[in-house]
Amino acid sequence: MSLPDLNLKAFRRRAPTLEAHFQSFSRHIADFSGTAVAFTLAFSTVAVWGVTGPLFHFSDGWQLVINTGTTIVTFLMVFLIQNAQNEDARELHAKLDAVLQELRAERGMLHDPELLTLTPNEILKDMRLGDG
Repeated sequence: MSLPDLNLKAFRRRAPTLEAHFQSFSRHIADFSGTAVAFTLAFSTVAVWGVTGPLFHFSDGWQLVINTGTTIVTFLMVFLIQNAQNEDARELHAKLDAVLQELRAERGMLHDPELLTLTPNEILKDMRLGDG
């Protein structure tokens, strides 16, 4: 017996988008950047640079190395951390929306029955896949 109304596309898993990959990458980098290991790595880099000062006679090139390196890292980290914060904000809003939907349903304030068809996990999944 076949089901003519069955939409098989609805059952297929969507391939992660470039945005989803970037969000995952930025989340990992943002999480790592707040660790003691990341701080130790950054501090060690600056310490090695400082110790090599006499070797390079504290030249302009020696100063340019640390200035350029820290500028590039800072520039890239701004985008990665901003993306992670945006994702956190979207997840928070999705959770708050789900709580509001439940409260409205409990109090009979539901205006649109379709609002309760999504679970918080489905909302978050859609947000992570870039549909929101």
